[in-house]
Amino acid sequence: MVLAVMGAREPLPGNDAGELAAPLPMAPRVPTSSSSGPPPTVPPPANPPSWMRRLQPNEKPPQFVLFSFDGAASKAHWDRVLPLTKRVNAHVTGLLSGVYLVADQDKRSYTGPGHEPGYASISFGGTRQEVAQRIEYLNDAIEAGHEIGTHYNGHYCQGDEPSVGRWDTAAWNRELDQFFEIVDKARRQGFALDPAAVRGGRTPCLEGKWDQAFPAMKQHGLVYDTSHVSLGVVWPSVQDGLWEFPMPEVRVPALGKQVVMMDFNLWYALNGAKEDASRAAEYTQVVVDTYRSVYRKTFNSNRAPLVIGNHFNEWAGGAFSAAVEQYMGEVCVQPETVCATYTEVIQWMQLQDPVVLEQFRRMPAARN
Repeated sequence: MVLAVMGAREPLPGNDAGELAAPLPMAPRVPTSSSSGPPPTVPPPANPPSWMRRLQPNEKPPQFVLFSFDGAASKAHWDRVLPLTKRVNAHVTGLLSGVYLVADQDKRSYTGPGHEPGYASISFGGTRQEVAQRIEYLNDAIEAGHEIGTHYNGHYCQGDEPSVGRWDTAAWNRELDQFFEIVDKARRQGFALDPAAVRGGRTPCLEGKWDQAFPAMKQHGLVYDTSHVSLGVVWPSVQDGLWEFPMPEVRVPALGKQVVMMDFNLWYALNGAKEDASRAAEYTQVVVDTYRSVYRKTFNSNRAPLVIGNHFNEWAGGAFSAAVEQYMGEVCVQPETVCATYTEVIQWMQLQDPVVLEQFRRMPAARN
């Protein structure tokens, strides 16, 4: 049995309950595990860690684990994640929704493609004081070496039309123009994010016409996307000029179902995404056991980077945030394992022999 819903509206900043989108029946599969076209590049790290090196002949790659959080605007969650990542020497990626940096009183400065000025499917940033506070704790994350990517702005999923799944390249360009305008305005308020450091993102609800979206991404300097889905864990490949880091569809051992390994999808598989805090501990255990199963299979086979997608949420009594935090605490200290950002994995891949990378990509998907 396969369950691959596309995702959810992310929780509102300061309101962890969030508003959920109706699940969709299928997810976009990455077209192939083999690369098409030359890979985009990023600058090398200023102070590379010891694992940031070319592999020796016949040496296995590190097992990369990529924790990423859509929305990325909750102080309560950053306050838990930042000390945890410091303790286990991990870096994570926050995929920021731009409207979270726009105060409610300024919301008409944003116009989503095809929508009225000041309308978004998610909330705006609250008061100007709340936006200023958000900039401060996002700066803490940047200073600690974590990556900030884009989750775009208005979060228009299917049913909130025109949704991102219907946008043409011009619409994606308008959305990204506004994302970077929001970042520039926030920089004038002290935001430390260098626009050039925004190198990729995930589309709302994993939706998009990729032949329309990818040209706009490239025009704005993005080098990776992480919105597609793969059956099992596979190596990143170049799709239409961008690195694609697909989210894996995996087996949930407790359910005997195939599910896209993202918190909302797992929740939907467990109970149809119905709020039930009484089962939080049970759900946490199911998700952690799934992470462990997928990691073991991947570590012992193709060693492809393992993408674990999440939101900063308190769904089902915080079951999924508890699961990802528990698992981060245990997996990032495992031997030959590196919890890294997307940019760091690209920097590592740039150091490798392209022939070796292509051999990795041609290995069968890791399926638990």
